[in-house]
Amino acid sequence: MALLTVRAAAERLGVAYSTLKRWVHTGQVRTTRTEGGHHRVAESEIERLLARQQPETKRRVVASADESLDGLSARNRLSGFIDEVRIDGLLAQVRLRVGDQSLTAVITADAVRALKLRRGDDALAIIKSTEVMIARSSSRPPAPAARKRTRAR
Repeated sequence: MALLTVRAAAERLGVAYSTLKRWVHTGQVRTTRTEGGHHRVAESEIERLLARQQPETKRRVVASADESLDGLSARNRLSGFIDEVRIDGLLAQVRLRVGDQSLTAVITADAVRALKLRRGDDALAIIKSTEVMIARSSSRPPAPAARKRTRAR
């Protein structure tokens, strides 16, 4: 029987680490404790939670990030589950939960209907872009700028 850390189990379940810790402390998730007092989650418990989270009739098979999709060359794939779907006119906003992060995509309402996207469904975000933007977190101040040295004359 394989035991996973709470963080690894949360990733497998597609929930935030803090959410799974709360479930552990409220008794909703059965765990085993190590000699050091750390919680470990059994594979069987993860399967039980996944089955409860998505009934078999609604569960859809989604290709993992390593599998290839027919006719698609994009390699940047993030697997998660749909947190929210909003349709407004011709467009729809789909929020995908990937681990403890959220990713929002704006697609056509027709695509949402054709793919039958619903809250709680497994899905892949496939990213194909010519630009990647980087930003600094506001929690850490930027490094001091390099100063130009001048000589006194």
